[in-house]
Amino acid sequence: MAAAAAAARSLLLAAGRRRRVLPAAGPAPYCTVAPQERRQPPPPDMKGYLWSRYKEAKRVTKELVPSIMSNMLNPDAIFSNNELSLSDIEIYGFDYDYTLVFYSKHLHTLIFNAARDLLINEHRYPAEIRKYDYDPNFAIRGLHYDVHRALLMKIDAFHYIQLGTVYRGLSVVPDEEVIAMYDGSHVPLEQMSDFYGKSSHGNTMKQFMDIFSLPEMTLLSCVNEYFLKNNIDYEPVHLYKDVKDSIRDVHIKGIMYRAIEADIEKYICYAEQTRAVLAKLADHGKKMFLITNSPSSFVDKGMKFIVGKDWRDLFDVVIVQADKPNFFNDKRRPFRKVNERGVLLWDKIHKLQKGQIYKQGNLYEFLKLTGWRGSKVLYFGDHIYSDLADLTLKHGWRTGAIIPELRSEIKIMNTEKYIQTMTWLQTLTGLLEHMQIHRDPDSQMILDEWKKERKEMREMNRNFFNAQFGSLFRTDENPTYFLRRLSRFADIYMASLSCLLNYEPDYTFYPRRTPLQHELPGWSDQLCTGTFRIPFLQETVQIK
Repeated sequence: MAAAAAAARSLLLAAGRRRRVLPAAGPAPYCTVAPQERRQPPPPDMKGYLWSRYKEAKRVTKELVPSIMSNMLNPDAIFSNNELSLSDIEIYGFDYDYTLVFYSKHLHTLIFNAARDLLINEHRYPAEIRKYDYDPNFAIRGLHYDVHRALLMKIDAFHYIQLGTVYRGLSVVPDEEVIAMYDGSHVPLEQMSDFYGKSSHGNTMKQFMDIFSLPEMTLLSCVNEYFLKNNIDYEPVHLYKDVKDSIRDVHIKGIMYRAIEADIEKYICYAEQTRAVLAKLADHGKKMFLITNSPSSFVDKGMKFIVGKDWRDLFDVVIVQADKPNFFNDKRRPFRKVNERGVLLWDKIHKLQKGQIYKQGNLYEFLKLTGWRGSKVLYFGDHIYSDLADLTLKHGWRTGAIIPELRSEIKIMNTEKYIQTMTWLQTLTGLLEHMQIHRDPDSQMILDEWKKERKEMREMNRNFFNAQFGSLFRTDENPTYFLRRLSRFADIYMASLSCLLNYEPDYTFYPRRTPLQHELPGWSDQLCTGTFRIPFLQETVQIK
Protein backbone atom coordinates (compact mmCIF):
# COMPACT_ATOMS: atom_id res chain seq x y z
CA MET A 1 0.00 0.00 0.00
CA ALA A 2 1.94 3.04 -1.26
CA ALA A 3 0.28 5.64 0.93
CA ALA A 4 0.77 3.68 4.16
CA ALA A 5 4.38 2.79 3.31
CA ALA A 6 5.32 6.38 2.51
CA ALA A 7 3.55 7.65 5.61
CA ALA A 8 5.45 5.17 7.74
CA ARG A 9 8.78 6.26 6.26
CA SER A 10 7.89 9.91 6.83
CA LEU A 11 6.99 9.09 10.41
CA LEU A 12 10.38 7.49 11.04
CA LEU A 13 12.18 10.42 9.47
CA ALA A 14 10.25 12.84 11.65
CA ALA A 15 10.83 10.78 14.78
CA GLY A 16 14.52 10.62 13.97
CA ARG A 17 14.72 14.40 13.78
CA ARG A 18 13.08 14.78 17.19
CA ARG A 19 15.29 12.19 18.91
CA ARG A 20 18.91 11.24 18.96
CA VAL A 21 19.83 8.27 16.72
CA LEU A 22 22.51 5.98 18.10
CA PRO A 23 25.64 4.66 16.35
CA ALA A 24 24.89 2.19 13.57
CA ALA A 25 26.54 -1.23 13.30
CA GLY A 26 26.52 -0.86 9.52
CA PRO A 27 25.54 1.70 6.89
CA ALA A 28 21.84 2.61 6.96
CA PRO A 29 19.90 2.81 3.67
CA TYR A 30 19.45 6.55 4.27
CA CYS A 31 20.38 9.02 7.00
CA THR A 32 17.82 10.54 9.36
CA VAL A 33 20.15 12.83 11.32
CA ALA A 34 23.58 14.40 11.04
CA PRO A 35 26.65 12.12 11.47
CA GLN A 36 27.80 13.91 14.64
CA GLU A 37 24.48 13.09 16.29
CA ARG A 38 24.87 9.40 15.47
CA ARG A 39 28.16 9.39 17.34
CA GLN A 40 26.46 10.34 20.60
CA PRO A 41 26.76 7.69 23.37
CA PRO A 42 23.68 5.57 24.10
CA PRO A 43 21.29 6.83 26.78
CA PRO A 44 21.62 5.14 30.17
CA ASP A 45 18.03 3.87 30.14
CA MET A 46 17.73 1.83 26.92
CA LYS A 47 14.38 0.35 27.89
CA GLY A 48 12.90 3.77 28.42
CA TYR A 49 14.46 5.07 25.23
CA LEU A 50 13.13 2.26 23.01
CA TRP A 51 9.65 2.28 24.46
CA SER A 52 9.46 6.06 24.15
CA ARG A 53 10.33 5.70 20.45
CA TYR A 54 7.64 3.01 20.17
CA LYS A 55 4.97 5.14 21.86
CA GLU A 56 5.85 8.19 19.78
CA ALA A 57 5.58 6.12 16.59
CA LYS A 58 2.20 4.80 17.74
CA ARG A 59 0.96 8.31 18.40
CA VAL A 60 2.05 9.72 15.06
CA THR A 61 0.70 6.65 13.22
CA LYS A 62 -2.72 7.25 14.74
CA GLU A 63 -2.60 10.88 13.63
CA LEU A 64 -1.64 9.91 10.07
CA VAL A 65 -4.50 7.47 9.46
CA PRO A 66 -7.19 10.12 8.68
CA SER A 67 -4.98 11.75 6.03
CA ILE A 68 -4.25 8.38 4.45
CA MET A 69 -7.95 7.56 4.39
CA SER A 70 -8.63 10.75 2.46
CA ASN A 71 -6.65 9.24 -0.45
CA MET A 72 -8.30 5.88 -0.93
CA LEU A 73 -7.82 3.92 -4.16
CA ASN A 74 -10.60 3.70 -6.72
CA PRO A 75 -11.61 0.03 -7.24
CA ASP A 76 -12.97 0.95 -10.68
CA ALA A 77 -9.70 2.41 -11.91
CA ILE A 78 -7.36 0.93 -14.52
CA PHE A 79 -3.78 0.34 -13.38
CA SER A 80 -0.75 0.48 -15.65
CA ASN A 81 2.41 -1.64 -15.72
CA ASN A 82 3.56 -0.09 -18.99
CA GLU A 83 2.72 3.21 -20.64
CA LEU A 84 -0.21 2.79 -23.01
CA SER A 85 -2.04 5.40 -25.06
CA LEU A 86 -5.50 4.39 -26.21
CA SER A 87 -5.13 6.84 -29.09
CA ASP A 88 -2.72 4.31 -30.64
CA ILE A 89 -5.25 1.49 -30.39
CA GLU A 90 -7.46 0.88 -33.41
CA ILE A 91 -8.52 -2.71 -32.70
CA TYR A 92 -9.85 -4.22 -29.47
CA GLY A 93 -9.82 -7.97 -28.89
CA PHE A 94 -11.51 -9.96 -26.15
CA ASP A 95 -11.59 -13.34 -24.52
CA TYR A 96 -15.08 -14.51 -23.58
CA ASP A 97 -15.18 -16.22 -20.16
CA TYR A 98 -14.47 -13.84 -17.28
CA THR A 99 -13.73 -11.05 -19.74
CA LEU A 100 -16.88 -10.24 -21.71
CA VAL A 101 -19.01 -12.38 -19.42
CA PHE A 102 -18.82 -12.82 -15.67
CA TYR A 103 -20.29 -15.72 -13.78
CA SER A 104 -22.09 -15.91 -10.45
CA LYS A 105 -20.85 -17.85 -7.44
CA HIS A 106 -23.07 -20.77 -8.46
CA LEU A 107 -20.78 -21.77 -11.33
CA HIS A 108 -17.84 -22.89 -9.20
CA THR A 109 -20.18 -24.98 -7.07
CA LEU A 110 -21.49 -26.59 -10.26
CA ILE A 111 -17.95 -27.38 -11.51
CA PHE A 112 -16.88 -28.75 -8.13
CA ASN A 113 -19.91 -31.01 -7.77
CA ALA A 114 -19.75 -32.29 -11.35
CA ALA A 115 -16.02 -33.08 -11.13
CA ARG A 116 -16.46 -34.74 -7.74
CA ASP A 117 -19.19 -36.97 -9.20
CA LEU A 118 -16.95 -37.86 -12.16
CA LEU A 119 -14.23 -38.92 -9.73
CA ILE A 120 -16.70 -41.26 -8.05
CA ASN A 121 -18.50 -42.59 -11.11
CA GLU A 122 -15.67 -42.82 -13.64
CA HIS A 123 -12.48 -43.00 -11.59
CA ARG A 124 -13.92 -45.18 -8.80
CA TYR A 125 -13.10 -42.85 -5.94
CA PRO A 126 -14.90 -43.47 -2.61
CA ALA A 127 -18.50 -42.25 -2.58
CA GLU A 128 -17.82 -40.73 0.84
CA ILE A 129 -16.10 -37.75 -0.79
CA ARG A 130 -19.61 -36.51 -1.64
CA LYS A 131 -19.76 -35.17 1.91
CA TYR A 132 -17.37 -32.41 0.85
CA ASP A 133 -18.97 -29.26 -0.52
CA TYR A 134 -17.36 -26.42 -2.39
CA ASP A 135 -15.96 -23.70 -0.13
CA PRO A 136 -15.58 -20.43 -2.07
CA ASN A 137 -13.43 -19.00 0.72
CA PHE A 138 -10.74 -21.69 0.74
CA ALA A 139 -8.39 -21.02 -2.19
CA ILE A 140 -7.23 -18.01 -4.18
CA ARG A 141 -5.94 -17.82 -7.73
CA GLY A 142 -2.21 -18.03 -8.46
CA LEU A 143 -1.35 -20.76 -5.94
CA HIS A 144 1.18 -23.51 -6.67
CA TYR A 145 0.57 -27.20 -6.14
CA ASP A 146 3.39 -29.66 -5.50
CA VAL A 147 2.16 -32.64 -7.48
CA HIS A 148 4.40 -35.20 -5.78
CA ARG A 149 3.87 -34.02 -2.22
CA ALA A 150 0.18 -33.05 -2.63
CA LEU A 151 0.78 -29.61 -1.12
CA LEU A 152 -1.02 -26.38 -2.06
CA MET A 153 0.96 -23.22 -1.34
CA LYS A 154 1.59 -19.57 -2.09
CA ILE A 155 4.94 -18.60 -3.63
CA ASP A 156 6.38 -15.13 -4.01
CA ALA A 157 8.11 -13.47 -6.97
CA PHE A 158 11.49 -14.81 -5.84
CA HIS A 159 10.35 -18.47 -5.64
CA TYR A 160 10.09 -18.43 -1.85
CA ILE A 161 7.21 -20.23 -0.15
CA GLN A 162 5.18 -18.03 2.17
CA LEU A 163 5.30 -19.98 5.41
CA GLY A 164 1.91 -20.46 6.98
CA THR A 165 0.25 -20.86 3.57
CA VAL A 166 1.20 -24.48 2.82
CA TYR A 167 -1.77 -26.84 2.98
CA ARG A 168 -1.93 -30.61 2.93
CA GLY A 169 -5.58 -31.35 2.40
CA LEU A 170 -7.50 -28.76 4.39
CA SER A 171 -4.89 -28.42 7.14
CA VAL A 172 -1.92 -26.07 7.29
CA VAL A 173 1.52 -27.68 7.35
CA PRO A 174 3.78 -26.49 10.22
CA ASP A 175 6.60 -24.21 9.13
CA GLU A 176 9.25 -26.56 10.50
CA GLU A 177 7.96 -29.42 8.34
CA VAL A 178 7.91 -27.23 5.22
CA ILE A 179 11.49 -26.09 5.83
CA ALA A 180 12.60 -29.70 6.34
CA MET A 181 10.90 -30.87 3.12
CA TYR A 182 12.28 -28.11 0.91
CA ASP A 183 15.59 -27.63 2.74
CA GLY A 184 14.44 -24.09 3.47
CA SER A 185 11.59 -22.20 1.84
CA HIS A 186 13.00 -21.64 -1.65
CA VAL A 187 11.74 -23.61 -4.66
CA PRO A 188 14.47 -24.10 -7.31
CA LEU A 189 13.75 -22.95 -10.83
CA GLU A 190 13.81 -26.48 -12.26
CA GLN A 191 10.99 -27.51 -9.90
CA MET A 192 8.76 -24.55 -10.68
CA SER A 193 5.90 -24.73 -13.14
CA ASP A 194 6.70 -24.28 -16.82
CA PHE A 195 6.06 -21.15 -18.88
CA TYR A 196 2.29 -21.73 -18.94
CA GLY A 197 2.06 -22.70 -15.26
CA LYS A 198 1.87 -26.44 -16.00
CA SER A 199 3.61 -29.34 -14.29
CA SER A 200 5.56 -30.94 -17.13
CA HIS A 201 9.04 -31.84 -18.36
CA GLY A 202 10.32 -32.50 -14.84
CA ASN A 203 8.55 -29.55 -13.20
CA THR A 204 6.94 -30.70 -9.97
CA MET A 205 4.85 -27.56 -9.43
CA LYS A 206 1.60 -26.62 -11.09
CA GLN A 207 0.41 -23.02 -10.90
CA PHE A 208 -3.34 -22.41 -10.95
CA MET A 209 -3.84 -19.16 -12.87
CA ASP A 210 -7.35 -19.64 -14.27
CA ILE A 211 -10.42 -18.47 -12.37
CA PHE A 212 -11.98 -21.80 -13.34
CA SER A 213 -9.20 -23.50 -11.35
CA LEU A 214 -10.61 -22.45 -7.97
CA PRO A 215 -12.94 -25.48 -7.81
CA GLU A 216 -10.04 -27.70 -8.93
CA MET A 217 -7.80 -26.58 -6.07
CA THR A 218 -10.61 -27.06 -3.57
CA LEU A 219 -11.48 -30.52 -4.88
CA LEU A 220 -7.82 -31.60 -4.75
CA SER A 221 -7.60 -30.44 -1.16
CA CYS A 222 -10.86 -32.14 -0.16
CA VAL A 223 -9.93 -35.53 -1.62
CA ASN A 224 -6.45 -35.26 -0.08
CA GLU A 225 -8.13 -34.51 3.24
CA TYR A 226 -10.37 -37.57 2.95
CA PHE A 227 -7.44 -39.90 2.25
CA LEU A 228 -5.38 -38.46 5.10
CA LYS A 229 -8.21 -38.55 7.65
CA ASN A 230 -8.97 -42.16 6.79
CA ASN A 231 -5.32 -43.28 6.64
CA ILE A 232 -5.67 -44.37 3.02
CA ASP A 233 -2.40 -44.87 1.17
CA TYR A 234 -2.55 -43.19 -2.23
CA GLU A 235 -0.32 -41.87 -4.99
CA PRO A 236 -0.47 -38.03 -5.11
CA VAL A 237 0.47 -37.93 -8.80
CA HIS A 238 -2.50 -40.14 -9.71
CA LEU A 239 -4.85 -38.00 -7.61
CA TYR A 240 -3.66 -34.82 -9.31
CA LYS A 241 -4.14 -36.33 -12.77
CA ASP A 242 -7.59 -37.74 -11.97
CA VAL A 243 -8.85 -34.43 -10.57
CA LYS A 244 -7.37 -32.54 -13.51
CA ASP A 245 -9.06 -34.91 -15.97
CA SER A 246 -12.39 -34.65 -14.14
CA ILE A 247 -12.31 -30.86 -14.18
CA ARG A 248 -11.38 -30.96 -17.88
CA ASP A 249 -14.27 -33.32 -18.62
CA VAL A 250 -16.74 -30.93 -17.00
CA HIS A 251 -15.80 -28.58 -19.86
CA ILE A 252 -15.05 -31.05 -22.66
CA LYS A 253 -18.15 -33.18 -22.16
CA GLY A 254 -20.33 -30.08 -22.13
CA ILE A 255 -21.60 -30.47 -18.56
CA MET A 256 -20.83 -26.87 -17.65
CA TYR A 257 -21.99 -25.44 -20.98
CA ARG A 258 -25.35 -27.22 -20.88
CA ALA A 259 -26.03 -26.15 -17.31
CA ILE A 260 -25.31 -22.48 -18.06
CA GLU A 261 -27.38 -22.49 -21.26
CA ALA A 262 -30.28 -24.05 -19.37
CA ASP A 263 -30.30 -21.31 -16.72
CA ILE A 264 -28.40 -18.31 -18.02
CA GLU A 265 -29.86 -15.85 -15.52
CA LYS A 266 -28.59 -17.97 -12.63
CA TYR A 267 -25.02 -18.15 -13.86
CA ILE A 268 -24.30 -14.97 -15.87
CA CYS A 269 -24.07 -11.46 -14.45
CA TYR A 270 -22.70 -7.95 -15.33
CA ALA A 271 -24.54 -8.03 -18.65
CA GLU A 272 -25.41 -4.36 -19.02
CA GLN A 273 -21.81 -3.18 -18.45
CA THR A 274 -20.39 -5.35 -21.20
CA ARG A 275 -22.87 -4.01 -23.74
CA ALA A 276 -22.07 -0.44 -22.70
CA VAL A 277 -18.33 -0.98 -23.22
CA LEU A 278 -18.78 -2.53 -26.67
CA ALA A 279 -21.23 0.18 -27.72
CA LYS A 280 -18.83 2.92 -26.64
CA LEU A 281 -15.95 1.41 -28.64
CA ALA A 282 -18.18 0.94 -31.68
CA ASP A 283 -19.36 4.57 -31.46
CA HIS A 284 -15.73 5.68 -31.64
CA GLY A 285 -15.08 3.61 -34.75
CA LYS A 286 -12.96 0.91 -33.14
CA LYS A 287 -12.72 -2.54 -34.71
CA MET A 288 -13.43 -5.46 -32.38
CA PHE A 289 -12.86 -9.20 -32.39
CA LEU A 290 -13.46 -12.16 -30.10
CA ILE A 291 -11.10 -15.13 -29.64
CA THR A 292 -12.29 -17.75 -27.16
CA ASN A 293 -11.77 -21.42 -26.37
CA SER A 294 -15.49 -21.86 -25.68
CA PRO A 295 -17.82 -23.51 -28.24
CA SER A 296 -19.96 -21.65 -30.74
CA SER A 297 -23.50 -22.30 -29.44
CA PHE A 298 -22.45 -21.54 -25.86
CA VAL A 299 -20.90 -18.20 -26.81
CA ASP A 300 -23.84 -17.29 -29.07
CA LYS A 301 -26.43 -17.84 -26.35
CA GLY A 302 -24.35 -16.01 -23.76
CA MET A 303 -23.71 -13.01 -26.01
CA LYS A 304 -27.36 -12.79 -26.98
CA PHE A 305 -28.17 -12.63 -23.27
CA ILE A 306 -25.62 -9.97 -22.31
CA VAL A 307 -25.48 -7.90 -25.52
CA GLY A 308 -28.51 -8.77 -27.65
CA LYS A 309 -29.43 -10.72 -30.76
CA ASP A 310 -27.38 -8.35 -32.89
CA TRP A 311 -24.14 -8.99 -30.95
CA ARG A 312 -22.24 -10.23 -34.03
CA ASP A 313 -22.75 -6.85 -35.71
CA LEU A 314 -20.40 -5.33 -33.13
CA PHE A 315 -17.52 -7.70 -33.93
CA ASP A 316 -15.45 -7.73 -37.09
CA VAL A 317 -14.18 -11.26 -36.36
CA VAL A 318 -15.45 -14.02 -34.05
CA ILE A 319 -13.31 -17.11 -33.40
CA VAL A 320 -14.45 -19.98 -31.15
CA GLN A 321 -12.70 -23.12 -29.87
CA ALA A 322 -9.42 -21.39 -30.67
CA ASP A 323 -7.38 -23.65 -28.40
CA LYS A 324 -5.35 -20.84 -26.83
CA PRO A 325 -2.42 -20.63 -26.22
CA ASN A 326 -1.75 -22.94 -29.22
CA PHE A 327 -3.69 -20.47 -31.37
CA PHE A 328 -0.89 -17.94 -30.88
CA ASN A 329 1.95 -20.33 -31.78
CA ASP A 330 0.80 -23.06 -34.18
CA LYS A 331 0.97 -21.88 -37.80
CA ARG A 332 -0.48 -25.05 -39.29
CA ARG A 333 -4.16 -25.03 -38.31
CA PRO A 334 -6.50 -23.34 -40.83
CA PHE A 335 -9.77 -21.64 -39.96
CA ARG A 336 -13.12 -23.36 -40.46
CA LYS A 337 -16.39 -21.52 -40.87
CA VAL A 338 -19.32 -22.42 -38.60
CA ASN A 339 -22.80 -22.07 -40.11
CA GLU A 340 -25.99 -21.04 -38.30
CA ARG A 341 -26.69 -24.64 -37.25
CA GLY A 342 -23.21 -25.03 -35.77
CA VAL A 343 -22.00 -27.26 -38.62
CA LEU A 344 -18.36 -26.96 -39.69
CA LEU A 345 -17.93 -26.13 -43.37
CA TRP A 346 -15.08 -27.37 -45.55
CA ASP A 347 -14.68 -24.20 -47.63
CA LYS A 348 -11.23 -22.63 -47.79
CA ILE A 349 -11.21 -19.33 -45.91
CA HIS A 350 -9.89 -16.38 -47.94
CA LYS A 351 -11.30 -13.66 -45.70
CA LEU A 352 -12.65 -13.41 -42.17
CA GLN A 353 -16.07 -11.86 -42.65
CA LYS A 354 -18.02 -9.75 -40.21
CA GLY A 355 -21.08 -11.46 -38.77
CA GLN A 356 -19.66 -14.96 -39.28
CA ILE A 357 -18.21 -17.39 -36.72
CA TYR A 358 -14.95 -19.28 -37.29
CA LYS A 359 -13.35 -22.15 -35.44
CA GLN A 360 -9.69 -22.94 -34.64
CA GLY A 361 -7.19 -21.25 -36.97
CA ASN A 362 -4.01 -19.50 -35.83
CA LEU A 363 -2.78 -15.99 -35.16
CA TYR A 364 -0.47 -15.80 -38.19
CA GLU A 365 -3.34 -16.60 -40.56
CA PHE A 366 -5.57 -14.24 -38.57
CA LEU A 367 -3.24 -11.28 -39.16
CA LYS A 368 -2.78 -12.24 -42.81
CA LEU A 369 -6.52 -12.42 -43.50
CA THR A 370 -7.40 -9.23 -41.61
CA GLY A 371 -4.36 -7.16 -42.55
CA TRP A 372 -4.23 -5.82 -39.01
CA ARG A 373 -1.00 -4.73 -37.31
CA GLY A 374 -0.35 -6.18 -33.90
CA SER A 375 0.95 -2.89 -32.48
CA LYS A 376 -2.50 -1.36 -33.02
CA VAL A 377 -4.27 -4.14 -31.10
CA LEU A 378 -5.23 -4.22 -27.41
CA TYR A 379 -6.37 -7.67 -26.29
CA PHE A 380 -8.16 -8.37 -23.00
CA GLY A 381 -8.23 -11.66 -21.14
CA ASP A 382 -8.32 -13.08 -17.62
CA HIS A 383 -5.69 -15.82 -18.02
CA ILE A 384 -2.21 -14.33 -17.70
CA TYR A 385 -0.56 -17.20 -19.60
CA SER A 386 -3.08 -18.51 -22.14
CA ASP A 387 -4.49 -15.10 -23.08
CA LEU A 388 -1.66 -12.60 -22.70
CA ALA A 389 1.86 -14.03 -22.42
CA ASP A 390 2.51 -15.00 -26.05
CA LEU A 391 0.83 -11.89 -27.41
CA THR A 392 3.08 -9.49 -25.55
CA LEU A 393 6.32 -11.51 -25.75
CA LYS A 394 6.15 -12.83 -29.32
CA HIS A 395 3.74 -10.64 -31.26
CA GLY A 396 4.00 -7.13 -29.82
CA TRP A 397 0.30 -6.77 -29.01
CA ARG A 398 -0.78 -4.54 -26.15
CA THR A 399 -2.52 -6.49 -23.42
CA GLY A 400 -5.07 -5.85 -20.70
CA ALA A 401 -5.67 -8.28 -17.82
CA ILE A 402 -9.09 -8.68 -16.25
CA ILE A 403 -8.61 -9.43 -12.55
CA PRO A 404 -12.04 -9.63 -10.84
CA GLU A 405 -10.40 -10.08 -7.42
CA LEU A 406 -8.88 -6.61 -7.71
CA ARG A 407 -12.09 -4.79 -6.86
CA SER A 408 -12.71 -6.64 -3.59
CA GLU A 409 -9.06 -6.36 -2.51
CA ILE A 410 -9.01 -2.60 -3.07
CA LYS A 411 -12.22 -2.22 -1.10
CA ILE A 412 -10.55 -4.06 1.78
CA MET A 413 -7.45 -1.86 1.46
CA ASN A 414 -9.68 1.21 1.75
CA THR A 415 -11.09 0.18 5.14
CA GLU A 416 -9.92 2.04 8.24
CA LYS A 417 -8.96 -1.19 9.99
CA TYR A 418 -6.68 -2.25 7.16
CA ILE A 419 -5.08 1.21 6.86
CA GLN A 420 -4.43 1.32 10.61
CA THR A 421 -2.90 -2.15 10.58
CA MET A 422 -0.71 -1.61 7.52
CA THR A 423 0.52 1.83 8.59
CA TRP A 424 1.55 0.54 12.00
CA LEU A 425 3.06 -2.64 10.51
CA GLN A 426 5.25 -0.58 8.18
CA THR A 427 6.24 1.74 11.01
CA LEU A 428 7.05 -1.12 13.36
CA THR A 429 9.17 -2.74 10.65
CA GLY A 430 11.07 0.52 10.26
CA LEU A 431 11.62 0.72 14.02
CA LEU A 432 13.05 -2.79 14.04
CA GLU A 433 15.36 -1.93 11.17
CA HIS A 434 16.70 1.18 12.88
CA MET A 435 16.86 -0.14 16.43
CA GLN A 436 18.51 -3.49 15.70
CA ILE A 437 21.91 -1.85 16.26
CA HIS A 438 21.36 -2.11 20.01
CA ARG A 439 22.83 -5.43 21.13
CA ASP A 440 22.45 -5.21 24.91
CA PRO A 441 20.15 -7.80 26.58
CA ASP A 442 17.44 -5.29 27.54
CA SER A 443 17.22 -3.92 23.98
CA GLN A 444 17.17 -7.40 22.44
CA MET A 445 14.32 -8.43 24.74
CA ILE A 446 12.26 -5.43 23.59
CA LEU A 447 13.11 -6.06 19.94
CA ASP A 448 11.95 -9.67 20.35
CA GLU A 449 8.61 -8.37 21.62
CA TRP A 450 8.33 -6.11 18.59
CA LYS A 451 9.15 -9.01 16.26
CA LYS A 452 6.41 -11.09 17.87
CA GLU A 453 3.93 -8.24 17.42
CA ARG A 454 5.03 -7.84 13.80
CA LYS A 455 4.44 -11.54 13.11
CA GLU A 456 0.96 -11.34 14.64
CA MET A 457 0.14 -8.29 12.54
CA ARG A 458 1.29 -10.02 9.36
CA GLU A 459 -1.12 -12.87 10.10
CA MET A 460 -3.86 -10.32 10.75
CA ASN A 461 -3.10 -8.69 7.42
CA ARG A 462 -3.39 -12.03 5.63
CA ASN A 463 -6.79 -12.64 7.20
CA PHE A 464 -8.14 -9.39 5.76
CA PHE A 465 -8.16 -11.08 2.34
CA ASN A 466 -8.22 -14.86 2.74
CA ALA A 467 -7.77 -16.74 6.00
CA GLN A 468 -5.59 -19.42 4.39
CA PHE A 469 -3.56 -17.63 1.71
CA GLY A 470 -4.02 -13.88 2.09
CA SER A 471 -3.87 -11.47 -0.84
CA LEU A 472 -3.66 -12.50 -4.48
CA PHE A 473 -0.97 -9.89 -5.04
CA ARG A 474 1.32 -9.99 -1.99
CA THR A 475 2.99 -12.37 0.40
CA ASP A 476 4.03 -10.87 3.75
CA GLU A 477 6.45 -8.45 2.11
CA ASN A 478 7.08 -9.41 -1.51
CA PRO A 479 4.86 -9.47 -4.60
CA THR A 480 3.40 -12.90 -5.32
CA TYR A 481 4.52 -15.01 -8.24
CA PHE A 482 1.10 -14.23 -9.74
CA LEU A 483 1.77 -10.48 -9.60
CA ARG A 484 5.23 -10.97 -11.08
CA ARG A 485 3.69 -12.62 -14.14
CA LEU A 486 0.87 -10.07 -14.29
CA SER A 487 3.39 -7.23 -14.29
CA ARG A 488 5.37 -8.87 -17.08
CA PHE A 489 2.56 -9.86 -19.43
CA ALA A 490 -0.11 -7.16 -18.98
CA ASP A 491 0.32 -3.52 -19.99
CA ILE A 492 -2.76 -2.58 -17.97
CA TYR A 493 -5.03 -4.43 -15.57
CA MET A 494 -8.45 -3.82 -14.06
CA ALA A 495 -11.29 -5.54 -12.23
CA SER A 496 -13.62 -5.68 -15.26
CA LEU A 497 -14.12 -4.24 -18.72
CA SER A 498 -16.59 -1.78 -17.24
CA CYS A 499 -13.61 0.21 -15.95
CA LEU A 500 -13.05 1.33 -19.56
CA LEU A 501 -16.22 3.39 -19.29
CA ASN A 502 -14.36 5.78 -16.99
CA TYR A 503 -11.79 6.80 -19.61
CA GLU A 504 -11.76 8.65 -22.91
CA PRO A 505 -10.74 6.67 -26.03
CA ASP A 506 -7.55 8.74 -26.33
CA TYR A 507 -6.55 8.42 -22.67
CA THR A 508 -2.92 7.58 -21.85
CA PHE A 509 -2.14 5.27 -18.94
CA TYR A 510 1.12 6.08 -17.18
CA PRO A 511 2.70 3.62 -14.75
CA ARG A 512 3.49 5.18 -11.40
CA ARG A 513 7.16 5.68 -10.69
CA THR A 514 7.62 3.80 -7.43
CA PRO A 515 10.98 4.03 -5.66
CA LEU A 516 13.61 1.38 -6.14
CA GLN A 517 15.31 0.16 -2.99
CA HIS A 518 18.35 2.38 -3.64
CA GLU A 519 16.29 5.51 -4.45
CA LEU A 520 15.28 8.17 -1.96
CA PRO A 521 11.98 7.56 -0.13
CA GLY A 522 10.94 11.05 -1.16
CA TRP A 523 9.52 9.48 -4.31
CA SER A 524 6.87 7.73 -2.22
CA ASP A 525 6.06 10.94 -0.38
CA GLN A 526 5.35 12.55 -3.73
CA LEU A 527 3.17 9.59 -4.67
CA CYS A 528 1.04 10.26 -1.62
CA THR A 529 0.33 13.80 -2.81
CA GLY A 530 -1.07 12.55 -6.09
CA THR A 531 1.78 14.00 -8.15
CA PHE A 532 2.15 10.74 -10.02
CA ARG A 533 -1.53 10.17 -10.71
CA ILE A 534 -2.48 7.57 -8.13
CA PRO A 535 -6.10 6.71 -9.07
CA PHE A 536 -7.68 7.85 -5.82
CA LEU A 537 -11.31 7.21 -5.05
CA GLN A 538 -12.31 10.87 -4.80
CA GLU A 539 -10.99 11.63 -8.29
CA THR A 540 -13.72 11.67 -10.92
CA VAL A 541 -13.23 10.92 -14.57
CA GLN A 542 -15.84 12.18 -17.00
CA ILE A 543 -17.61 9.31 -18.73
CA LYS A 544 -18.19 9.87 -22.41
